[in-house]
Amino acid sequence: MNHYETVFILTPVLSDEQTKETVAKFKKILTDKGAEIVNEEAWGLKKMAYAIDKKSTGFYFLMEFMAEPEVIATLETGYRRDEKVIRFLTVKLDKYASQYAEKRRAKLGKKAEEEA
Repeated sequence: MNHYETVFILTPVLSDEQTKETVAKFKKILTDKGAEIVNEEAWGLKKMAYAIDKKSTGFYFLMEFMAEPEVIATLETGYRRDEKVIRFLTVKLDKYASQYAEKRRAKLGKKAEEEA
């Protein structure tokens, strides 16, 4: 199994429930194919560097997961077929990127504990 990270941007005109349903759909695609979701983050509504389909903002989501390489094709096909997805990028993490992601998760976990 390889360590992957995917970031996708959803159109800003969706309701909160629609965004949650869409994210759940992509999580289900991964888990149905035997992937293990390591981390997920909702970055919220952000301004994009340039307009895409006349939209200047989008809902950003990040998912880290462990999966076999064949799963990526299925996931990206799902992204392409869903009209709510503006852009997506899936990257295989090497050992250094995996270590960095682990440190980043630990740092975010500490921040969440301090805020609570």
